[in-house]
Amino acid sequence: MIKSQRTKETRGKEKITGEPVPALVEEIVGRTGFRGEVTQVKCLIQAGKDKGRVMRRNVKGPVRIGDILMLRETDIEARKIKSNVTKGSYT
Repeated sequence: MIKSQRTKETRGKEKITGEPVPALVEEIVGRTGFRGEVTQVKCLIQAGKDKGRVMRRNVKGPVRIGDILMLRETDIEARKIKSNVTKGSYT
């Protein structure tokens, strides 16, 4: 019996092609993640097919209003934070 050969890429690791798209941080929604290490922000897409669209994204690391994020894709939006308890300095 001959086994079919698998590709080296695993499921969920599709290669993202295309140019990064700049997005301006307009609002800091809150902190999320198990230890509050991720910041959820609303950002305005500056270029590309979704220019002018406001979307919610999760950002790991320091971020503030007015920063420019370079997004690798603009199709996926982060889920809204449900909990009233947020961690960090944005409570």
